[in-house]
Amino acid sequence: MHAPVRATSTLAIVSLVFGILGWTLLPWIGSIVAVITGHLARSEIRRTVDGMDGDGMAVAGLVLGYAMLALSFVGLVLVMLFFGGLVWFGLNS
Repeated sequence: MHAPVRATSTLAIVSLVFGILGWTLLPWIGSIVAVITGHLARSEIRRTVDGMDGDGMAVAGLVLGYAMLALSFVGLVLVMLFFGGLVWFGLNS
């Protein structure tokens, strides 16, 4: 007797793939897509009566997407502070 095969959420796969792409080829676009599809995938998995696989992939995509967005924001703030400090130092010299 075979166990029933559970489907894997396509949105979860997309979230994981774009989460990885967000760290490699498509920094911000990939991360935003990963976050959106990750939330949609988790919602789809919870709504399904018979259960779907892919929650771990959706969470991984969410983590990768949010981490990339947060680190890029911190990096942008640091660059702005650095160049702002250079301008301030140049004006006061």
